[in-house]
Amino acid sequence: MTTRRLRLDLSYDGTDFSGWASQPGLRTVQGTLEEWITTVLRLDAPAQVICAGRTDAGVHARGQVCHLDLDPDTVPAPSSGPRHEATELLQRRLTRALPHDITVHDVSWAPAGFDARFAAIWRRYCYRIVDLDSRRDPLLRSTVARVDDHLDIDAMNDAATLMLGLRDFAAFCKKRDGATTIRTLTDCRAERIAHGERAGTVTITVQADAFCHSMVRSLVGALVTVGSRKRDLHWLAGLLERQERSGEITVMPAGGLTLEEVGYPADDELAARAVEARATRELPSRP
Repeated sequence: MTTRRLRLDLSYDGTDFSGWASQPGLRTVQGTLEEWITTVLRLDAPAQVICAGRTDAGVHARGQVCHLDLDPDTVPAPSSGPRHEATELLQRRLTRALPHDITVHDVSWAPAGFDARFAAIWRRYCYRIVDLDSRRDPLLRSTVARVDDHLDIDAMNDAATLMLGLRDFAAFCKKRDGATTIRTLTDCRAERIAHGERAGTVTITVQADAFCHSMVRSLVGALVTVGSRKRDLHWLAGLLERQERSGEITVMPAGGLTLEEVGYPADDELAARAVEARATRELPSRP
């Protein structure tokens, strides 16, 4: 049967979810989303949703992207353009049906070659911390991690610079069989928010082509260790040379992490990017 692909853009508060991926007997983002899509569209078979990046239990998302393949008769395809009365109706129905901690902001027909996971060229996460120099707001406690120390932002940024580029992040990942830990980190920086309701909060932005399991929270843990002056840049440089996971790195709590945005190439480059992303990454040979 010929199918058509929908793109869904969504946000969720991960506090009460056991992560993205469906698991028997547990409340997950994927499971909840698939259940309500199946119900709203009255599908004969359960919906199957693929996301750009699986988030762990307790991790939030402001800019998660996923795709869903459907029989065209289920949601009539438009004559032109990604938006259509039928997709807007589906978005409104999901808004009413879904629980309060998950929202689908947009539903659109995906262009040819679009794959929420493999066509993505980057993912951007933010990790938020309140330290001893922060204004602590109990109303925001589920979206920040608490560090009982004074964090040196300059030291953290010096450390962040060391991690940029194409490298093997084995020391920071829970390696999976058959998977590589080589990634390209394109942005890593820390700042202390100056104004607004989050004034004083330390925000660490991390962007890469993709991330391994627990990689972001481990990177942040290393930066916090340097920022609290417990370790120095020499220690971090040594971690980056390791070929196995390091027990010296603290994996930060899930609640401080949010998937902020996922980037995709131009429509005519989507298919090629999906092929490229499936290839195993390798480091260039050393002379």
